[in-house]
Amino acid sequence: MADASLAADMAPSPQAKPAMHDGTRTAQPLAGRRYALEIRQHMAWRWQALILAAALALGFAISAAILVAAGVPADELANEFVTQTFFDGQNFRAVLFQAAPMILVGLAGSMAFRARFWNLGLEGQMVWGAIGATAVSMWQIGPENLRLPLMFVAAVGCGLLWVLGPAWLKLKLGVNEIISTLMLNYMAANFLLHLVYGSWKDPKDNFPYSPQFRAFERLPELGAGVGSAILLAGIVALLAWWLVGVSRVGLYLRFVDANPRVAHANGVPVRRTIYGAVLLSGAMAGLAGFAVAAGQEGRLTQAFYQGYGFSGILIAFLARNNPLAATVVALLVAALFVTGRSLQVFYQVPFSMVQLIQAVIVVCVAASDFFIRHRLRRVGGEAAQ
Repeated sequence: MADASLAADMAPSPQAKPAMHDGTRTAQPLAGRRYALEIRQHMAWRWQALILAAALALGFAISAAILVAAGVPADELANEFVTQTFFDGQNFRAVLFQAAPMILVGLAGSMAFRARFWNLGLEGQMVWGAIGATAVSMWQIGPENLRLPLMFVAAVGCGLLWVLGPAWLKLKLGVNEIISTLMLNYMAANFLLHLVYGSWKDPKDNFPYSPQFRAFERLPELGAGVGSAILLAGIVALLAWWLVGVSRVGLYLRFVDANPRVAHANGVPVRRTIYGAVLLSGAMAGLAGFAVAAGQEGRLTQAFYQGYGFSGILIAFLARNNPLAATVVALLVAALFVTGRSLQVFYQVPFSMVQLIQAVIVVCVAASDFFIRHRLRRVGGEAAQ
């Protein structure tokens, strides 16, 4: 009886699986597998482009579903977003018209983000750029043939000075630049209202905007209804690409973006590099305000800047802070805005739906960035056998 009991104890249970000693491996149950999240050291650009394209396709698919649910016919989506926007002359000019300040504000965001400075005060810097340009017009500073260049310089200088405070607070006192730049947006917006409802109100119409700029104070047209603001934005984009891609400053920015402490230990002037990038960001945002005031509105208005801050952050994020990519993304975002207005007119789609589509695309691209920078590796497989 004792021997029978011992044999029964040693017999394998129906649930147990015998170990394999002949070199073959048994399949491990899915619930028993373990994975570790790791940071990728490198991924080929082909795979990065593929993951990003898949994320954008997913974002567009979700956006299409949202628009169809809102009442836009599915067979009209391609016509509205592609044919009517890029192949209709009037609509394409509207895209270029809208894209000029978006390119500049997207470049402004990209430049600051490269230095690990989260400049969320792009709208405030735009406001001050437009105020500076309008001040030159209001006070008639300089001769007529130099008025437009002086407005340009004033816009650049005001945008630069408005971001100087947050940069100094960040580097000297360690104040979070997200908070300081956001708060300065409200200060700039309220000061703008003070001007257009006060001493700068147009005396002719008595509406809250400044007197109209004179003809020599407006950005001229290139021809066929295309304004020179898009040419200005293209030149700035090329200069920004040369700065970050070819010059020594771009090399310093890559070091600072990778690891500021290591960059400082290797002799990189970290503070000067950050100051330069941030001030250049403010100057570009101020230039965007000049492009709207002198190129689109023709005067200082109370709400010209609204929406550009979010768009600039979106453009910089989607372009991964690359100036040339930011130019292309800004054109696409401008096309989305123009198409959104068309959808408002013909399908009664609210403009908030266009902003929702932007947010969906941002979330999808953010998810793709996670897969580009991380990977899942299976661990513990051998120990479980």
